[in-house]
Amino acid sequence: MRTDIKEVIKIIKKGGVVVCPTDTVYGLITDATNKKAVEKIFKIKKRDKKKAIPIFVKDIKTAKNLAFINEKQEKFLRENWPGKITVILKRKVKCGLPEILFSKKKTIGLRIPNYKLIKKLLQKTNKPLTGTSANISRKPPSTKIKEVLKQFSAQGGPVSDGKDQPDLIIDVGNLKKSRPSRVIDLTKNKQKILRI
Repeated sequence: MRTDIKEVIKIIKKGGVVVCPTDTVYGLITDATNKKAVEKIFKIKKRDKKKAIPIFVKDIKTAKNLAFINEKQEKFLRENWPGKITVILKRKVKCGLPEILFSKKKTIGLRIPNYKLIKKLLQKTNKPLTGTSANISRKPPSTKIKEVLKQFSAQGGPVSDGKDQPDLIIDVGNLKKSRPSRVIDLTKNKQKILRI
């Protein structure tokens, strides 16, 4: 399926949710600054509100607007981004993102993905985007489009039935076999791997 980037951007700017390929698994992408859009993701995933949602950012400058990043942490980010590593950092209280994203935690999960389409969406929307996997909670994330479509009972393209569905599914076929991103907590003096 050929992706009309303008259509995808329009949906995101209107607060829609898009199933999108990433450098790991298929993800649910929306404007992370839009509270209603983020609430929609929780409904689509049937996700517990106590679970925070990670964020995709376009660059380290944007990451610094959202989180406290010291020299040591920045060095780590420059060595590992873009890539398949989500880092947990202490978040700034006035970062312009809705509280629902953080589930009352004082931290934020950030990542710069190494995937052309996501990079383009981050640049063109000029917003941080949600970076959560496209699956119903407690079901596995997937690189296989049929599994993703099955979970959202859709056949690709625009989705019109029911408000707890994504607004668009971008079908690029099966992705390279991959796990979700590694999660590393950088909030303490020592790095702690939370998900391999």
